[in-house]
Amino acid sequence: MDLELNGKVALVTGGSKGIGKAIAMELAKEGVDIAIAARSQGPLDQAAEELRATGRRVVAVAADMMKSDDVQNMVNTTVSQLGRVDILINNAAMVGGQVRGTLAEATEKDMIEDLDTKVVGYFRCMKAVVPHMQRQGWGRIISIGGVSARQSTIYGLRNAAVVHMTKTFSDQLGGDGITLNVVHPGLTLSETVSTMLDKRAESQGVSRADIENESSQRVAIRRPIDPQELAYLVAFLASPKAHCVTGEVIAAGGGAMGAVFQ
Repeated sequence: MDLELNGKVALVTGGSKGIGKAIAMELAKEGVDIAIAARSQGPLDQAAEELRATGRRVVAVAADMMKSDDVQNMVNTTVSQLGRVDILINNAAMVGGQVRGTLAEATEKDMIEDLDTKVVGYFRCMKAVVPHMQRQGWGRIISIGGVSARQSTIYGLRNAAVVHMTKTFSDQLGGDGITLNVVHPGLTLSETVSTMLDKRAESQGVSRADIENESSQRVAIRRPIDPQELAYLVAFLASPKAHCVTGEVIAAGGGAMGAVFQ
């Protein structure tokens, strides 16, 4: 199926590795010019070189999503070097978040940083790109959340907030030709997660396969997700083919068992 993405421009935050990099690569293969952003320039430059092998134009911009000036510069650089911005992939956030544990254990500092990075950070990016999308009468915003939004975990709060924000703005912007959706990954084998699983296996004296199997027992497909699988879904949502889908949440974690969402 032709996704009709050739010639579009996408901005992918958290694009230097993991899910963000996989999404950027899939979009580039579909003919999209790419701007990737993250806080560290070194990994960005390395990812940009890999993306350029697709033959597309690629821009790498160091930016901290907690800083409004960085976000505005990131968008300005994308538009000045690539001519426009059609697609925003909100993905910049710490895997699993920082705030953890019980009420007694969770700290205010970690809670604020999690929300500032993921919720307010996504908000800053939307604010910066939407005027460009409104002028051209077309845009796609896909925000990467997490299945913890549907679980009673303190770190799931930020993902639940992303869902609410996405639905709110999808109602406002649909008439401008702009759609907004959320994709909830589950256990996904990014570089960061793979390192975490390796450390767990070593500490418990078991194999990596044992840890993956244990972690996937409540998932219908009984295995972790590959970032490429998420990238396929996001590429469709970013395409003109998906214009009828907006304000929605799609879980892509392999099927949470025992849960019914209507």
